[in-house]
Order: sequence, then C-alpha cells, then structure tokens
Amino acid sequence: MNIEFNKNEDINKRLVYDLGVKLKKIHLGGGENAAAKQKEKGKMLARERVAYLIDDDKPWLEVGVFAGDGMYAEYGGCPSGGVVCGIGYVSGRQCVVVANDATVKAGAWFPITAKKNLRSQEIAMENRLPIIYLVDSAGVFLPLQDEIFPDKDHFGRIFRNNAIMSSQGIIQISAIMGSCVAGGAYLPIMSDEAMIVDGTGSVFLAGSYLVKSAIGEDVDNETLGGATTTSEISGVTDYKHPNDQACLDSIRKIMSMTGDYIKAGFDRIAPAAPKLDEKEIYGIFPENREKPYDMRDVIFRLLDNSELEEYKEGYGQSIICGLGRVDGWAVGIVANQRKVLKSKKGEMQFGGVIYSDSADKATRFIMNCNQKKIPLVFLQDVTGFMVGSRSEHGGIIKDGAKMVNAVANSVVPKFTIIIGNSYGAGNYAMCGKAYDPRLIYAWPSAKIAVMGGSQAAKTLLQIQESALKARGEEITKEKEAELLKEITDRYNTQTTPYYAAARLWVDGIIDPLETRKVISMGIEAANHAPIEKAFNVGIIQT
Repeated sequence: MNIEFNKNEDINKRLVYDLGVKLKKIHLGGGENAAAKQKEKGKMLARERVAYLIDDDKPWLEVGVFAGDGMYAEYGGCPSGGVVCGIGYVSGRQCVVVANDATVKAGAWFPITAKKNLRSQEIAMENRLPIIYLVDSAGVFLPLQDEIFPDKDHFGRIFRNNAIMSSQGIIQISAIMGSCVAGGAYLPIMSDEAMIVDGTGSVFLAGSYLVKSAIGEDVDNETLGGATTTSEISGVTDYKHPNDQACLDSIRKIMSMTGDYIKAGFDRIAPAAPKLDEKEIYGIFPENREKPYDMRDVIFRLLDNSELEEYKEGYGQSIICGLGRVDGWAVGIVANQRKVLKSKKGEMQFGGVIYSDSADKATRFIMNCNQKKIPLVFLQDVTGFMVGSRSEHGGIIKDGAKMVNAVANSVVPKFTIIIGNSYGAGNYAMCGKAYDPRLIYAWPSAKIAVMGGSQAAKTLLQIQESALKARGEEITKEKEAELLKEITDRYNTQTTPYYAAARLWVDGIIDPLETRKVISMGIEAANHAPIEKAFNVGIIQT
C-alpha cells in the first residue's frame, strides 16, 4: 500500500461515514416530538412497520431515502419525501413496500412524495413485483396543490397505475393504518385487498369538517369511515385488525400463500465472493475526480471470483466491456476506463472520455448481451464524448448515436452505478436516468452535471460578465473572482449525489460495498418479468 492509496482510503471512508450520518438524521422523519404523538395513538412508526413486515434475514434495498433532502425549507422540510419505499422480502417473496410517514406533516403528499410513489410503482410494474402499501396520510399538501394535483405525473397517476397493475395481475395489498382521505382513498381500495386497523385507520372521500361544510351533516370520522363502518357496513375494506402488528402479520400470512411466478430466465449459479478484497475499492478510487486509475481494479472487486471475460480488450479501450457474475447472476459490464491510454494509432486518449471506437465496441457488446439475454451493468465515470476536428471528422456523433440507440432499445434489464463523473452526453450513453435503468444508484463520490464544475463556472462567468457590461457595470478583478467563486460554489452544490438523490435523479446513494447487493437484488426483481419484446435498434447510420 502507498501514500496515495491511504489518502484515497481516508477520503472515501469519510464520505461513507458522512453518508451514514445523513441517513441517521433522515431516519428520524419529522422528529422525536412527532414520533411521540404517533406512539401515543398506539401506532408504529413507518420504519418500524416496514422492519416488522419484511423478513429480517433477507436484505432490504431502500429507494429514494434522500428524496426531498434540502427541499421545501419554507414548509419545514420533507425528509425522505414523507414516505419510506424499497425492495424487500415478505414471507420469502420479493416485494416493493411503500409506507407513509405520518411524522412528516401527517403523511401529507408533497410533489416529491408523488414522484417517489410513482417511482416505486414503476419498479413494481417493470419487474412485475407485488407491491404493499402501508397507508397513513392526510392527503395532498394544500399549499403546493398546483404542483401535485393536475398533471400527467402528479397525484392522479398513482391511481391510474393501480388500475394498470391490477389488469396486469401484479399483486397489490393495502393496509389502512391511519388517515386515508379524499383522492388518496382510492389507492387502497383500488388494490387487490385492503385491510384496516381498528381505532386508528379511516378511509373516506371527505372528512367530518368537509361534510359539515358541504352538506351540513354532523358526523364523526369513525362513523364516516372507521374500521367498523368500512368492514361491516360499506364493505370497503376486506380485513379488520386490532392493531398494527396484527395487520402486518396478516399481510405476511397472505404473502406466504402466494403462488410462484414465471421467471425471465436470467442465468444464475452459486454465488461467490470476489477473490480480491472489496474494501480495497476505498483506496483504489481517487479522491480527485480528474485523476486516472484503472477501472479494472474496481471491476475485479465487484465480480464473483474477480473474473471478467473481457470483450475486444485491445480495441476501443476507453470503455471496458465484458461478461462476469455478481452474486451468481450473469452480467454484461459496460464501464468507463479512467486510465490515460494510447490508441491503436499511437495517439494518447484521455481517461473517462468516450471515443468513436469505444462507442462502436460498446454498441456491439450491448447488442450481444440482448441476444444472449444477459442483464447489463453500467459503471459510470465519464466526462463525455471526445470533441475536436479529428473526432468530428471520424464520425463521433454517428458512433455516439449508435451507442445511445442500443442503450435505449435494450430489452434486457439495465442497472447503473454512478461511481464518479457523469457528465453531458456521457450520462446518456452510459444509461443515465433518462434511459430507464431498472435501478440507478450513486456512490458518495459521484458528480452529475452537463459538464465539469470548472468548465461550467468559467462559461457561466463569461455570460454573467457580458450581461453586467451590457448594463454599463465595470468588472474589476476582485468582482470577477467573487463572481467566479459564487458561481462555482452554486454549481458544485448542484452536482453532488445528494442534490441528485433529493430530486430522484438517482434511486439512492450507497456505500461502494453495497454495489453487489443492489445489482443482485435488481436482477432478482427483473427475473419476475419475462422479456416479451424483441431487441431491435431501428434505423441507425452505419
């Protein structure tokens, strides 16, 4: 081990430590006082409900834990989007679980709450996974109703998805464990089965105050839509339970009797750990995002037995392609090489840049994996496509378009891990969020933006200086330095993985040592959904 390795290790472990600190704070939800109020009502907290429901001997993969992070400060914030979502196992069956957190504004729906719920439903639909809703919500957060109510991907899309999943035979079970009001009342009732907790659960289109205002009737919420009313009079719910634990036990019992599913048929053998120590990733991965390193050193610490069957090893070397296994599952790896390389023509190539030959190689490899029904894993540390007259004359746009086309039209499941830079069109070609990866996670070291911070800051500075000069303002050296720092700081804040995760551009931020778990659980989920569409890249220029 050398000084550089130790320095990298210290930096990366600190980033992981900071991640853990942030997670602990977010897990508190709306805070201790809000949690105490829920406990006084005899209710379990959202995370307690999830922990009780899922199998404790199986992994849990949370989705969107940083949703809303740093947003809605004027309203007191919305930690984790006011809802806990993820993929877990219930009575041995892999499921998506969605639990409203009533400690956050009584579980009210912010715009990010709707986006997170839709992402959870998307995961269930893409992978044909059963989805379980633990409902405890006061409905739409009225001050922001214009950002959550009427548009295509707003609140109403949730219920549209309920109907679509029902038609597709995707299991949906809802537990009404608290308030369930107005439009939100449709979510549990559009599920296959709905259960309710006596004394705390209620479901109705309008609560007592609105009923009084609308039609002048005096009636309490329990009479309107409590457990007894809905299970014995209206028949709206299917099961009535005395407390949260009994309700969750019932869901576990139902899931234990659920039949098996038709597999997609992705290949899996007995899992094996990497031969090389995974923890060495901390020391291999440089703290300086511009420093070169050999991506193979990372790949070998992620693959079973550290074995990679590399494709076209000597060609298009700025992208590494190859076959391997993760936790027994066969995968096709597409990864950016960060070493400075010498091309076949003797020219030097920058690490992390996609060249024409690399794009061509990756396109062919992606097509091969589609033909062989092998899931794809993209490891992103990319600064973009190569620019300049030589590249343009060589057809970089055409070759890049081929790669983007192959990624977009892939029918095998895709999984993306952003470990370093994710800039510009490189984000797209390497299966960024817009290209429908089944799961997309980032390491704490990730940077996501249209271009690097220093280039962007200088470009923005020129634009701002031109605007100031047009207004007749003089730009001193001091003023220029002040502007550059202000722009750089703002831009760097917007490129962090936390900024991306808050807006659900990525599904979460993980310790690098969790990468194998994400990929394995993702492929297991994808195995629930047989591939029904033939791979076809359409028309591309050759």
